[in-house]
Amino acid sequence: MTDRFTLDRRAAIAGATLFTAAAVRGAAAQGRPAIDAQTALVVVDVQNDFCPGGRLAVPKGDEVVAVCNTIGRRFQNVVFTQDWHPEGHSSFASSHAGKKPFDVVQMPYGPQVLWPDHCTWDSAGAEFHDSLDIPHAQTIVRKGYRKEVDSYSGFLEADRKTPTGLGGYLKERGVTRAVVVGLATDFCVNWTAQDAAKAGLETYVVEEACRAIDLGGSLDKAWADMAALGVKRIKVADLG
Repeated sequence: MTDRFTLDRRAAIAGATLFTAAAVRGAAAQGRPAIDAQTALVVVDVQNDFCPGGRLAVPKGDEVVAVCNTIGRRFQNVVFTQDWHPEGHSSFASSHAGKKPFDVVQMPYGPQVLWPDHCTWDSAGAEFHDSLDIPHAQTIVRKGYRKEVDSYSGFLEADRKTPTGLGGYLKERGVTRAVVVGLATDFCVNWTAQDAAKAGLETYVVEEACRAIDLGGSLDKAWADMAALGVKRIKVADLG
């Protein structure tokens, strides 16, 4: 009896494993992510300064909040990224005499768009939007806190050498795919998604859960650059 129970139990486990694997393969074949323990939702910079009324407001940026809240509850693994700058950060136009926001300057690591002062340490603008409500998010990755270098990506700072630690965190958690949402599509979401793909993660961006700044065609370029790396552009309805 014991032997038969053991065999039946093993068969059941094997069957469940095959079913799960088939479901994951089926989702991938249809261009949509499987939402399981190996999938992380990365919520990028949903902060007050990037929403209407903020110092670097993304048009209709607050519209992503409800979408993020709704889909966030479907994920076991949730990570927030948070822009977190010291006063006088090198990416601020106010740090460069004669320059204004959205001018471009050369930094040691390459071209840098200059921004209005935003998301400074411990300011109200750096806080997450009041209505962002994904209580089971496990970690917050702060970026851009080094005065001399900007950081769009949740994985690597703009010098493209300094890691934030997000890649190691996801690897240790066994995460193999990332679903990226937040602000702004053509900057921090774009860079985060590209670096996720470069790190070997199966990567998706949920279009309705993002909003863009769109400087001189930056939105179209961002989608093209993400697609070139295999990042999939999906809708909420594609989240199985």
